[in-house]
Amino acid sequence: MPLAWWLLVLPFIAGAFLPLQAGINGLLAKQVSSVMCAALVSFGVGTVALLTVVLAQRDLPSLTALKGVQWWQWCGGLLGAVFIATAAFAGPRIGALLFMVLVLAGQLSMAVMLDHFGWVGYREAPVSLMKVAGLLLILGGVWLIRRG
Repeated sequence: MPLAWWLLVLPFIAGAFLPLQAGINGLLAKQVSSVMCAALVSFGVGTVALLTVVLAQRDLPSLTALKGVQWWQWCGGLLGAVFIATAAFAGPRIGALLFMVLVLAGQLSMAVMLDHFGWVGYREAPVSLMKVAGLLLILGGVWLIRRG
């Protein structure tokens, strides 16, 4: 069964939002004189938006479901906070292109490990020479962009 076209478009759009988000949060950090306050504002706005959607859908989890969550499953928000704060701090200092290519290199490096070991719910897909070669090409791209 072929993938629905919108399953390919959604990640593309979400990815396009990342450098925009980093720039907006960088300007916000400058305006409020604090990277961490900018990250807090960003998460606050996101929390209100998500709460509105969840309440509108009447899709709140039960207390039993929340009690069953593993300790490490709470870390997604923490990882998001680290990304937002890093983007607000580093993005404006190194530029959108270099920031995003480094983010991409980090994402793909982690993705190879997640797939190889089948961690956090991903299906197992062993690392291959072609995957490593692709990552090395991306790292070469980081080097070229940095020199340009």
